[in-house]
Amino acid sequence: EAVETGVGTFAVVPARAKVGEDQVVPVERPVFQPCRFLKKFYNLKCAKTKIPDETPVVQLDFEEIATEIHFPQEIMEQCMHETLLFFAGALRDDKEVEFSFK
Repeated sequence: EAVETGVGTFAVVPARAKVGEDQVVPVERPVFQPCRFLKKFYNLKCAKTKIPDETPVVQLDFEEIATEIHFPQEIMEQCMHETLLFFAGALRDDKEVEFSFK
């Protein structure tokens, strides 16, 4: 399942990692595909790894997230908005961005 964030789609896709000279281990790889507007506006070149077309896509559920993290939905949505603005600013300034998820 993939999640539409408003500026693109995020998913974890199956991949294979080479271990040693002749071993391959199945892994999951996070993939973010920016929306067409973001790609065009910032003239982005995207990674070769794509989210498979058959992957179901759901919208980000702000209410569920707010309930899970025990924050009011309005505050959680504002945090998300601020994070996306930060991300857009980093793209504009040609900076690398790293997000860590637990």
